[in-house]
Amino acid sequence: MDLKNGSVVTEFILLGFSGQWKLQILFFVTFSLVYGATVLGNILILVTVTFSSMLHSPMYFLLGNLSFLDMCLSSVTTPKMITDLLTEHKTISVGGCMAQMFFMHFFGGAEMTLLIAMAFDRYVAICKPLHYRTIMSRRLLNGLVILSWITGVIHTTSQMVLTVDLPFCGPNVIDHIFCDLPLVIKLACIETYTLELFVISDSGLLSLICFILVLVSYTVILVTVRQRSSAGLSKALSTLSAHITVVTLFFAPCIFIYAWPFSSFSGNKIFSVFYAVITPLLNPIIYTLRNQKMQGAMRQLWFVLVASTQNF
Repeated sequence: MDLKNGSVVTEFILLGFSGQWKLQILFFVTFSLVYGATVLGNILILVTVTFSSMLHSPMYFLLGNLSFLDMCLSSVTTPKMITDLLTEHKTISVGGCMAQMFFMHFFGGAEMTLLIAMAFDRYVAICKPLHYRTIMSRRLLNGLVILSWITGVIHTTSQMVLTVDLPFCGPNVIDHIFCDLPLVIKLACIETYTLELFVISDSGLLSLICFILVLVSYTVILVTVRQRSSAGLSKALSTLSAHITVVTLFFAPCIFIYAWPFSSFSGNKIFSVFYAVITPLLNPIIYTLRNQKMQGAMRQLWFVLVASTQNF
């Protein structure tokens, strides 16, 4: 029993997905396959971007970092969620719950900033092609990646430093698939109105502002291309539609969860599955199946690998 901060609760109970045992098995198999594909797909992108000379450009450098963040973000919650599907009593320690929320907001905050950087990269590439290499220098790219990580650290630390010492002395049941700030804060046995407002302004406004900035960037790109040629507009729409889909699926759950008063919030498991499981898988799907240059680089690396093994 931990009494350092007035808490008598040592673990939380996660209700997870309710349903018959056959349905739990179906979820287990489905999410295991999706998570396995997410990890393998993003590792494949990381390896290809790192070792292929065809992909040494700013866009693919940022894409490699996005793949790493996607893989980490999915790994924070998905393995625990999968194993819980096979257990009757789904519990997580208070410390484990805090760690889960810390890293989820750390990688989530970093990815939001990186998505803005990727939108800026597309803006420069399409609207200022002659100055692209000059503007998107290696120094700027490294700065943008470092900024995304710093943003993630500040974003999560500012919230968790106020959450980690909350006293939990009553109910310990979370009707969700993983620990999330709104639901955990509601279980504290003190008044948390000020903390709720801070989390709404931090996570909610950050998600909303980043989403608006990304959409504005893509809108400017489409307007600029339309002014130049109608043929270019259709090509830009084809390229950016996939980006916009991923961005929307990433930001929509964040805005839905964190931009509203906690009193009216109940954990939406479908939104959370999209955020933590589905969206990280879309990155490797979109940037491999829809990208001929990426496919060519993967084939080239595969031929090099086969040739090197034959030499041995």
